[in-house]
Amino acid sequence: VQLQASGGGLVQPGGSLRLSCAVSGSIFSIHGMGWYRHTPETPHELVASITSGGRTNYGDSVKGRFTISGDNTKNTIYLQMNSLKSEDTAVYYCNAEIEDWRHDQSDYWGQGTLVTVSS
Repeated sequence: VQLQASGGGLVQPGGSLRLSCAVSGSIFSIHGMGWYRHTPETPHELVASITSGGRTNYGDSVKGRFTISGDNTKNTIYLQMNSLKSEDTAVYYCNAEIEDWRHDQSDYWGQGTLVTVSS
């Protein structure tokens, strides 16, 4: 099982970026997926998560600015980030709770993607 994240980059304050994370490999089901971000000051912060049923949850600092969505047919989630601020600068990691064919559930992580908000 692999998680492939993409979409990071450099953007000016007030700008937008869209992150994607795709799950590949042999799986039974995905229970939920989400994005976390790491900075030296905040090493593990929930950005947003989404369940297989579409229920979403957001960190307080991104509510109203970020939107998480998913495409179950592609085992992919997206994070639309608008009105970006310098404090959103971080390495963003994708996470997935996956059930395998033995019905064991595990957490998987993608490689980080760097988002830099700077003028």
